[in-house]
Amino acid sequence: MEAAKISELKSFVEQCKSNPSILLNPSLGFFKNYLESLGAQIPPAPKSDKGGENILDSEENLDAKNPNLSSDDKLGEDIIESDIDLDETDIVEPDDDPPQKMGDPSIEVTEENWDAAQTLKSKAMDAICEGKLNEAVDHLTEAILLNPSSAILYATRASIFVKLKRPNAASRDADDALQINPDSAKGFKMRGMARAMLGQWDKAASDLHVASKLDYDEEISSMLKKVEPNAHKIEEHRRKYERLRKERDQRKSEHGRQRRQAEAQDPEVASALKDGHVIGIHSASELDTTLNAASRTSRLAILYFTASWCGPCRFISPLYTTLAGKYPKVVFLKVDIDDARDVAARWNISSVPTFFFMKNGKEVDKVVGADKSSLERKIAQYAN
Repeated sequence: MEAAKISELKSFVEQCKSNPSILLNPSLGFFKNYLESLGAQIPPAPKSDKGGENILDSEENLDAKNPNLSSDDKLGEDIIESDIDLDETDIVEPDDDPPQKMGDPSIEVTEENWDAAQTLKSKAMDAICEGKLNEAVDHLTEAILLNPSSAILYATRASIFVKLKRPNAASRDADDALQINPDSAKGFKMRGMARAMLGQWDKAASDLHVASKLDYDEEISSMLKKVEPNAHKIEEHRRKYERLRKERDQRKSEHGRQRRQAEAQDPEVASALKDGHVIGIHSASELDTTLNAASRTSRLAILYFTASWCGPCRFISPLYTTLAGKYPKVVFLKVDIDDARDVAARWNISSVPTFFFMKNGKEVDKVVGADKSSLERKIAQYAN
């Protein structure tokens, strides 16, 4: 025997001493059987931390499985929206106080009540001038209870809530003012300012534009200069991602059309995929044929590696069969690593059960171990 080969064999034996689980690699099954025939005891596979059973402690390159398959065009990926750079310096925390008292719009307002409400409004205006905002709110609340049909009373109280940085209270009053008088400039103005305080930029801009048309003033103009840049960014963001979603949906639709066309033109391919059933794989060539058929018809393929001696595999296998019936257009493959050793060796299987998710010829995800929830979630995610 050549010295170089003896040196390689010595190195391999040293590796086996330091990591006996190497001998559990299916491709070395012949050597493991030989050692056992001489009376050697091979350590059992240790449990993995995900509920599977390890075959190898060292996990090698998992990407070099089938270089001949086509690449994934990412049709199944979700669109992850980027953050928008907004100026939020004037944003306040939403007020969660109990709703303020509102008037009963069904009551009849007498002349005496109307006069009393006007007097209370005057007192409120004086209190505002003196900086006594809470006192002004109390006066206006009394006035609203006396004259609940006055839009200006609600709008004026809303303006005080804006000063008090209570945007939700201001919005409630502005809504009532606009319900009474849909052309209330002050109602639109106060609601726009309240919405701006809450970061509702597009709604704030809409209200302030209406208020400006009804009764322009410098305060509205100043608010619009703060609000409009953010509103424009949000609108551009929405247009961008709406376009991206439409493009994605169009690609999916075209992909589906091409898949149906391919199946119609090549019925043997479609029939080989056995809709609703688990397909047993017994050799690397059989796997290549099935994965290529799945890729040609743009279907998700799931490659499940199992073993007859694997307890977690017996636990998860019934669910896998059930899911095959639930997702008939997904290709469910099953490989027994002892039966198809060449396939297990190619995919460097280190733990069973292991599930690889393949789409258009590329691995997009995997699940290691008998994790039912992860398996079901990922199938639902990639099946579309």
